[in-house]
Amino acid sequence: QVRLVESGGGLVQAGDSLRLSCAASGRTFRIYAMGWFRQAPGKEREFLAAVRWSGGGNTIYADFVKGRFTISRDNAKNTVYLQMNSLKLEDTAVYYCAADSRPYFTPGSMANAGSWGQGTQVTVSS
Repeated sequence: QVRLVESGGGLVQAGDSLRLSCAASGRTFRIYAMGWFRQAPGKEREFLAAVRWSGGGNTIYADFVKGRFTISRDNAKNTVYLQMNSLKLEDTAVYYCAADSRPYFTPGSMANAGSWGQGTQVTVSS
């Protein structure tokens, strides 16, 4: 199956930027879409963004991150990125990468993706 490894998290100040990376290995030919989720302590996992792996690489975003977060792909490197700008305290969470082989492309379908990374911690302080 697909193995996903996130990196790029860290401790930043409010207003700063971070770029998260998710490197895929294994059966990457099975990937239809990749996405990002996050989970804050005591809260449920929430969808952030997703990108179709093939074709034009169209994207979808959660409304609350649109305009601040940008998802992108580098198929040659089997890597997906999440550029996060203007970070807020409420962005503090563990950020997870997901990959799905099914031919669906919605927040709901990505929530049931077949492969998940281990997560990378993002902490935003004032």
